[in-house]
Amino acid sequence: MLVCSVCLPLPSEKIGKNSIVMARVCQVTGKKPIVGNSVSHSNIKTKRRFLPNLQKKRFFFAEEDRWVTLKVSTDALRTINKNGLSTVIKQLRAEGTKI
Repeated sequence: MLVCSVCLPLPSEKIGKNSIVMARVCQVTGKKPIVGNSVSHSNIKTKRRFLPNLQKKRFFFAEEDRWVTLKVSTDALRTINKNGLSTVIKQLRAEGTKI
């Protein structure tokens, strides 16, 4: 049962697996799922989603002397290795991402 004005589940209700949807988006590159076709041997095409290879990764941010957890694609891991964590975090904060 939902509360009408706020549309939140009551404490007695269980939240199902499909109730809360987490975004599958890389915080650095912005990669997200794309739609394509599964093609069978008989060339029948059905729609499917291609999900990005996301990893939840902890980095030690030495400038602030703390750990930072980011949801990043493996492509973003290479970007962080190449440019450095501080450069990537500066760019994210310039875009308005809270880290």
